[in-house]
Amino acid sequence: MLDMTKYLDGRYLEGGRVWPEIDCYGIVLEVRRDLGLPDWPDWAGVTKAEDGLHHAGAKQAREAELCEPQEGAVAACYSGSLLTHVAVVVERDGLLYAVECNPRRNVTCLPLRRFERRFVRVEYYR
Repeated sequence: MLDMTKYLDGRYLEGGRVWPEIDCYGIVLEVRRDLGLPDWPDWAGVTKAEDGLHHAGAKQAREAELCEPQEGAVAACYSGSLLTHVAVVVERDGLLYAVECNPRRNVTCLPLRRFERRFVRVEYYR
């Protein structure tokens, strides 16, 4: 079981991959690592600028398996047709939550359905 208090120290840094300075993909890597799941590519240097997240995410989606929301799954979040954000699913007390990192609130943990309402489409991959 994850100690969610660890993630309160996370601070948003565009392109950040080294804890505690991370971006939305950095928190995905950190949580998956803490869950003991296989590493995904670190996408070093990839940011949202010039649709970098969209292009890297599209490539990873071809290699990963589409799945239902489950602990450790990566949430690929779309605004229109562009992948603009990612998060990771965790389970707490039998409920699913999205752990994300963004520049306004740093790391947050939201009930999955509430998180999903912010996007046009959310797909899950393992």
